[in-house]
Amino acid sequence: QVQLVESGGGLVQAGGSLRLSCAASTRGLSINDMGWYRQAPGKQRELVATITRGASTNYADSVKGRFTISRDNAKNTIYLQMNSLKPEDTAVYYCNGRRVGLYGIVETYWGQGTQVTVSA
Repeated sequence: QVQLVESGGGLVQAGGSLRLSCAASTRGLSINDMGWYRQAPGKQRELVATITRGASTNYADSVKGRFTISRDNAKNTIYLQMNSLKPEDTAVYYCNGRRVGLYGIVETYWGQGTQVTVSA
């Protein structure tokens, strides 16, 4: 019913930039909030940034000032502009979408992930 596809990951040197995209196919279902999460080997998945349909944003302290999340509602796409990348940013980045379904149950959807590797 909902499919999220990430793109834009790759290998970049420390201090470089990368832009991730996530295109959502919703089959007519509305997604209220979307965001980016990341998971490094041996670590739990952590929140990177979120954005509401009204473009209200929230960032993890570790990326604040370096990353920018944005949203194009007409294209059902969100972006993550990553600047001043650090080796500790290396992780698989996942796109997330949430909606309120039947009986008020929150439905969560995930993309397949895209690898971001930052070399020292």
